Amino acid sequence: MNCLYVTLTSATPSGTSNASALQRLPGAIIIGVRKGGTRALLEMLNLHPDVDVAKNEIHYFNLDENFRKGLDWYRAQMPVTLPGQLTVEKTPGYFTAPLAPKRIWATNPAVKLLLIVRDPAERLVSDYTQVLHNRIQQNKPYQPLEELLLSQGHINPKYKALQRSFYYQHLARWLELFPRGQMHIVDGEALIRNPFPELQKAETFLELPPQIKPDNFYFNVTKGFYCMLSAGHDKCLDESKGRPHAPLSNEAFQKLCRYLRVPNQIFFRMVGQRFDWC
Repeated sequence: MNCLYVTLTSATPSGTSNASALQRLPGAIIIGVRKGGTRALLEMLNLHPDVDVAKNEIHYFNLDENFRKGLDWYRAQMPVTLPGQLTVEKTPGYFTAPLAPKRIWATNPAVKLLLIVRDPAERLVSDYTQVLHNRIQQNKPYQPLEELLLSQGHINPKYKALQRSFYYQHLARWLELFPRGQMHIVDGEALIRNPFPELQKAETFLELPPQIKPDNFYFNVTKGFYCMLSAGHDKCLDESKGRPHAPLSNEAFQKLCRYLRVPNQIFFRMVGQRFDWC
């Protein structure tokens, strides 16, 4: 197998030394949602000494060209960890990919799944904003959001960013295979407002000893969101996080909110939680 072995002489999180370390398949995967706060969640979980994370999105279970490379290739993308440490990877494209649930279940039916969600109307605008920013950087043409979202004054159900916001449709595929107790729902808005309580819940779900503390976070007034502090070093998410949203008229946004009301209610019933969305 394509494993990397390293001898470590420094102390491990549990206080042992000279432990054999290797690349392991993830015990937990952040499966989505796109523009829901997956990077923030990954970086915050990485504050825990018993967690190590894949630095990049792997796109193994949702892209055929990567899946064909096989499990040894996937394992080789993971960090080197010690016995007792938890490997976590995040690829938000998994949540909406039709084949991802079956592929992940076939690889490890016991894997823990984390799904971070935010108001799906706000998520859609953020999704468009990222695409817009990329197209501007590449000098490519782009359509205003309102033109994509509305068709003859009505919400356009074929708009892909809207389809990604129908959380209940995608969740149904996962719950056909994974029990609800194997998936933890993270409130993306709550994570941004006050990270610590959401991290406590995630630690419990992942069966990690409580190590993340309130003083691991401080509010950066300049950036307008929380940054992380660990061992005297601070880390803030990159400048694309908290980027101002692309313009959308209030009338169009309210139409979107009304359109998503029923899909949101279905999602609330499926997960047994309610969220304060528009």
